[in-house]
Amino acid sequence: MVVNLFKYTKQLSKLFVECNNIILIGHINPDGDAVGSQIALYQYLKSKGKSVEMLTPNYLQEFLKWMEGSDLIRVFIKEKNKCINLINRADLIVMLDFNQSNRMGEAEEHVVKSHAKKVLIDHHLNPAEIADLTISEPSLCSTSELLHRLISELNGSPYIDRVYAEALYTGIITDTGNFEHGSYTPDTMRIVADLLETGLDKARILDLIYNNFSADRMRLMGFALNQRMIVLPELKSAYIYLSKSDLKEYNHVKGDTEGFVNMPLSIKGIVFSTMFIEKDGFIKLSFRSKGNFPSNEIASRYFNGGGHKNASGGEYSDTLDNTIQFFLNVLNENSWMFDNI
Repeated sequence: MVVNLFKYTKQLSKLFVECNNIILIGHINPDGDAVGSQIALYQYLKSKGKSVEMLTPNYLQEFLKWMEGSDLIRVFIKEKNKCINLINRADLIVMLDFNQSNRMGEAEEHVVKSHAKKVLIDHHLNPAEIADLTISEPSLCSTSELLHRLISELNGSPYIDRVYAEALYTGIITDTGNFEHGSYTPDTMRIVADLLETGLDKARILDLIYNNFSADRMRLMGFALNQRMIVLPELKSAYIYLSKSDLKEYNHVKGDTEGFVNMPLSIKGIVFSTMFIEKDGFIKLSFRSKGNFPSNEIASRYFNGGGHKNASGGEYSDTLDNTIQFFLNVLNENSWMFDNI
């Protein structure tokens, strides 16, 4: 697959040359791709002598805090005044791995009203007009892959740095579930090969990402599969639901439910999986699918969300029980979507 990034690089290069106070910001509830792309771009810009700061709307998930450079990411809800001052001083703000301004949480109003130039680098569908330069490539598996391609163009060759390589590798494998889903291509694997050539410890990174959870998380996973998973074979679907009391009982911390939504897809005949998590005042939904089933259509049409065909999310402002019932009604009304799958 040929992705032409030349249309972006001239303007992006000009902005990087002209601007000195640069802010990198990821989305609320940052995942491996958001954190990885931030750290990678930070490394590259620092190597060019730029003054750069990284911000995140809220706290990083525990299983990502091992990443070198993650301790440099300022948390907006923890350091509001400092983060607001940094945003106000910035002459360039780069938004990574999201395409709607509300994904910046409480930082949104300050970024939106900032007079700084703004760049959006993302791989999700249907980006909003929130930047002076929008670099959007939904055909790529991750923002980390897109960023590496951009930096390679800007640099004239692949940029070589261990921390940079580890960050991008983390972003790519977390957004593809270690290559179990997502729109990765042979070119993606060539990029991964280049990153591995830097000497990064693949086994160590995989261990830190996928084997770095608490015993409580394992017990929660067992409970979710045994007591909170419902299989709907007639609709080729399954779902898992967890209430706030369920999470409290198992001492839930941010990131503990990562990957749960993928598990029902290993059941024979299941092509669509949904995860419901009860929050304060709303229900968070995560969707995963296999093959041609468009999970993002369900997310966007009914749950104020969106994403990729096989990985998307949304939310619903009601009780957990009512949200599940609404979801079941949606599935039954759209049962024709499963006919040819």
